[in-house]
Amino acid sequence: MSSFPYRLVATDLDGTLLRADESVSARTRDALAAVTETGAAHIVVTGRAVPWTRHILDDLGYEGIAVCGQGAQVYHAGEHRLLTSLTLDRQLAGLALSKLEAEVGPLALAASRDGLEGEVLMGPGYRVQEGPLPYVPYEDPSELWAAPLTKLYIQHPALSDDELTRIARETVGGLVDVVMAGPGIVEILPLGLSKATGLSLAARRLGVKAAETIAFGDMPNDIPMFAWAAHGVAMGNAHEELRAVADEVTASNEEDGIAVVLERLLSV
Repeated sequence: MSSFPYRLVATDLDGTLLRADESVSARTRDALAAVTETGAAHIVVTGRAVPWTRHILDDLGYEGIAVCGQGAQVYHAGEHRLLTSLTLDRQLAGLALSKLEAEVGPLALAASRDGLEGEVLMGPGYRVQEGPLPYVPYEDPSELWAAPLTKLYIQHPALSDDELTRIARETVGGLVDVVMAGPGIVEILPLGLSKATGLSLAARRLGVKAAETIAFGDMPNDIPMFAWAAHGVAMGNAHEELRAVADEVTASNEEDGIAVVLERLLSV
């Protein structure tokens, strides 16, 4: 049995573990299987809430713990149950939204409701990415606040994702956290929440320390996870902000970047 220098491999999903068609290559599956055979654990750490993650984990045959919703949800995939869940203070989020819209003008909104079956609500004008992920359109703004939320999604008709994220942080950063999780995906989260929050909780359940963890990601929302882990690997397709803080840069998600690193570490 090969040796492996880490006890935990933490991988983001979109742009990292998943290819553009939401599949995981056979090479990457084999590399992860080889790692787990050494006794190390693999944990998915994603910005997606559980309802948008569960089908992927099921397809992978993944039965361990996953961190979802930017760290808000720790989910046991094998048992299909939430272990922890943190929600957004809706009054505080409403105040932050009002302040931000006073600065930049009207925003298109979406929101992720809490829970195993939490719906993703899409408001007027919100640009939905193509794909199979389910969502519920709404017209009445009161529907947005009618049930507990894990996050808000915001879009601006003119500002880029980077510009919107920067202005939002400058305007309401003392009330909520703001992260860019992907193209067209800028999120408002509970203050202090990050992927590192959920990953640290999950790692504690597994009896693993930050110093024993290697993490893979591609977007700025992975920066806290890289800061927590012993070694952060940015994908070849990663955002420049993540590349700047990574310990190394591998090949892209389409070129089996995770497998490239894991195979090298297994061969040492």
